[in-house]
Amino acid sequence: MNTVVTNIITLSSLGITSAVLLYIIAQKFKVEENPLIDKVEEVLPKANCGGCGYPGCRNFAEACIKAPDLEVLFCPVGGATCMNQVAKILGKESKIKEPMVAVVRCNGSRQNREQRNTYDSAETCRLIHGLFRGETGCQYGCLRLGDCVESCKFGAMYMDEERGLPVVIEEKCVYCGACVKACPRAIIELRKKGPKGRRVYVRCVNKERGNIARLNCTAACIACGRCVKECPFNAIVLDNHIAYIDFEKCKLCRKCVKVCPTHAIVEVNFPANNVTNGETSEIK
Repeated sequence: MNTVVTNIITLSSLGITSAVLLYIIAQKFKVEENPLIDKVEEVLPKANCGGCGYPGCRNFAEACIKAPDLEVLFCPVGGATCMNQVAKILGKESKIKEPMVAVVRCNGSRQNREQRNTYDSAETCRLIHGLFRGETGCQYGCLRLGDCVESCKFGAMYMDEERGLPVVIEEKCVYCGACVKACPRAIIELRKKGPKGRRVYVRCVNKERGNIARLNCTAACIACGRCVKECPFNAIVLDNHIAYIDFEKCKLCRKCVKVCPTHAIVEVNFPANNVTNGETSEIK
């Protein structure tokens, strides 16, 4: 009986001693967390989408506190309103950024790009991209299985079954970049939304030579260079058999749209009756 009591006392003493030591160590080495983190996190949208470049909203809040200013930090979901609140809490200035939107740079619809073979297995774009060129002749175009749609937490994308291409719902897009990361063929890009949502861009990423690209897709850029010559603002470059419009330089004059022989350059959200007359105009 004495042995049992002794063991109980010994174990209890060890437990209490260990608990006290752990408490002392925890107090000695604990890291004091800045209370501002909670305040900043409170005004963030808590989407944890990663669009800001950080794994979650709390990580972004910590980065805002540590940064000397908020010039390079921005929450795409909360936008300018959210960043103004963060700036007010921290006593810093936030830089106003132009809103952006995800654009699908592929016009290889079922009508423009015929199916040449059939894939019958697990249906994800990333898996197909790693196995072969896809069900059409274009090895650069959309794979039509909607990895981008699945990645969007905001319901800002859907698959157009008739055309076989993803569609971005501009009103819902928060330009978090999740769809950009999800696309294994890099056909989705974040571009400036533009004044009144108006944009001009090349809807093609095919890097094959013109005749081959056109053979695989009737709407492909054929690298003819007409758009480059026509642009009065030097906003278009031709690289690796594909034209690209720099949205920082583009003034939306739309001259390039008129001269593109395959209609690979598209204009978005312009009035239907607003036809360009060939004169250079800028939209600010």
